[in-house]
Amino acid sequence: MASTSLLDPLVLFNAVLGTALVAGGTAALNHYAERTYDGKMRRTANRPLPAGRLTPRAALGFGIVLSIAGTLYLAVACNLLTSMIGLAALLVYLLLYTPLKRRTDLCTLVGAFPGAAPILMGWAAVRDDLSLGAWVLYAILFFWQFPHFLAIGWMYRDDYARAGMLMTPENDRDGAVAFHQVWIMSAALIVMSFFPAVLGMAGKVYLFASLCLGLWLLFYVRRAAMERTNASAKELLNATIFYLPLLFSMMVLNKSAPLYVLLG
Repeated sequence: MASTSLLDPLVLFNAVLGTALVAGGTAALNHYAERTYDGKMRRTANRPLPAGRLTPRAALGFGIVLSIAGTLYLAVACNLLTSMIGLAALLVYLLLYTPLKRRTDLCTLVGAFPGAAPILMGWAAVRDDLSLGAWVLYAILFFWQFPHFLAIGWMYRDDYARAGMLMTPENDRDGAVAFHQVWIMSAALIVMSFFPAVLGMAGKVYLFASLCLGLWLLFYVRRAAMERTNASAKELLNATIFYLPLLFSMMVLNKSAPLYVLLG
């Protein structure tokens, strides 16, 4: 979406590889930081560190090497802006989001900022700037994370409670607050999904597709909010997994040159 002509395969390769290294390093360091808590949850107890297949020292070293390699690779192979966005996302994820999981349910909000950073990195790798189009795509990915991760949080609420992690609103035993948030953020996501067409980044085919996908997603949001069961939350989770790539694929297939680019 950032390319004004044909996408350069080398730029795509460098951006994906560098982002993967940074993300992999962040994940490894997160596993290191949360190894004790992971051992208390069924869904994470078999990860390499709590299961004893890796030593903490090995995981720490691996995470540091990947993170540094990815940051440097993006700076050299792409540009400094892409590298700095990746580094900022890593720091916010590890220093803010990770410890906040055990202190406040606002951790999901904080985590959504670095969670959507890769889309800014992709844009910056092509243009070496963060113009309006980048922030529109960022907002879509930002809002998408709430129905996605709150569905996960509800499915594994007992597991998270054992580890003292506040992935859903505290004292929200019936899920009313959590699914109210899902409704609000899903509505914001759908409204934001129209903006690429409004701004001329994509055409009418995309606009129609985004409307259909939005209504489809709301069907699962409504069901999950009404039933508040693990089964309905899993259906919502699966819907979010299909929604995002379908939305972005239609955006790319029906791409057009936005007015602010033509005037620029």
